[in-house]
Amino acid sequence: VLFEELAELAGQRNAIDGRIVEIAAEIERDELCGATGARSVAALLGWKLALSPANAHTITTVAGRLEEFPRCAAGLAEGRLSLDQVGVIAARAGEGSDEHYAALAEVATVSQLRTAVKLEPRPDPDPARPAPAPSITKTSTDEGSCYRIKLPHLDAAKFDAALASHRDALFAEWKRDHAESDPEDRPPLPGTVDALMRLVEAGWDAEAARRPHGQHTTVVVHLDVQQRAAALHLGPLLTDAERQYLTCDATCEVWFERGGEVIGAGRASRVISRRLRRALEHRHRSCAVPGCGATRGLHAHHLRHWEDGGPTELANLVLLCPYHHRCHHRGLITISGPADALTVTDETDPAPDPPANAPNGGGTNPSNPNHHPTRPVTGRMHRTPNTPGHNEIHSRHRVE
Repeated sequence: VLFEELAELAGQRNAIDGRIVEIAAEIERDELCGATGARSVAALLGWKLALSPANAHTITTVAGRLEEFPRCAAGLAEGRLSLDQVGVIAARAGEGSDEHYAALAEVATVSQLRTAVKLEPRPDPDPARPAPAPSITKTSTDEGSCYRIKLPHLDAAKFDAALASHRDALFAEWKRDHAESDPEDRPPLPGTVDALMRLVEAGWDAEAARRPHGQHTTVVVHLDVQQRAAALHLGPLLTDAERQYLTCDATCEVWFERGGEVIGAGRASRVISRRLRRALEHRHRSCAVPGCGATRGLHAHHLRHWEDGGPTELANLVLLCPYHHRCHHRGLITISGPADALTVTDETDPAPDPPANAPNGGGTNPSNPNHHPTRPVTGRMHRTPNTPGHNEIHSRHRVE
């Protein structure tokens, strides 16, 4: 009984929508919209019928093609087809397809109709009309940046395939590293943004290998070591957490200044040498955070940060996955103690007293109540990680 009532009500609603479409077509034809002060027929319908902009646009789209799709319009007026079904047809169906879609809509859902219309062969583009140019636009705010990418269909398909490939690879790595770990210790599943950044880093590493002296493939940060302030090259200032995150594992190019004027530059050098990284990888075969089995793209982290006087030595370095490295510098977890007996804490428990031989400060504010039960991190064997990409830091030293 309920289903019969639903069918009856749906037919009545469809017929009402059909009449509304006819009225909208008359208003458009006779140009009656201006008399009401509304900017368009869609705005008028949204006002008079309390419709959302999307629903009002659907009605005006159907109204604008009533003469091209008389059979579909008749099905709507008779209650056999819904406004959403006819709206999909009117939005993109080609000329002369009225009979075909009127029959198909009798047995197809809105999603199926949308797919059918999408697969419909399109006429060849007008050669005299230039194709839309591909574009990338960027909008920056205090919270971050928003990118909008416009690509032709073939290039978009190539981009989608590359993105899907890296997303699948990230998911396979996540399953390999974390499938048997405690669910509470697992990082979140990698998403599309992670896949995009992996795609960028893969292209970045390939270009850096092909052109090792190319300066335009490097993220450059300008750092004032006395003021402890850093900014992206031609970009915004960085927070303390962002500054320390970027300078943990980087290439450093020292610039000298006197009286605020730059007077010279030193030679670029790696903060973490390849030999030191190999020693780190031999000691910790995976991320140093307990329960994390990540072995790829690990960052070398200073337990006591180098800007606080921490040495770039094996005893003051550990390897962290990008996720836990960001968590640490955001204050979500604390990593302290000597490198061979780490204490990892989060906000669930009070902080234990650091060992007497722990590097001073541990790279974090000791008043930060971020804690986790202490667990040893040695003795876990995993595959050796790949060497991750790095950042470049320009630091300035005053010359008296």
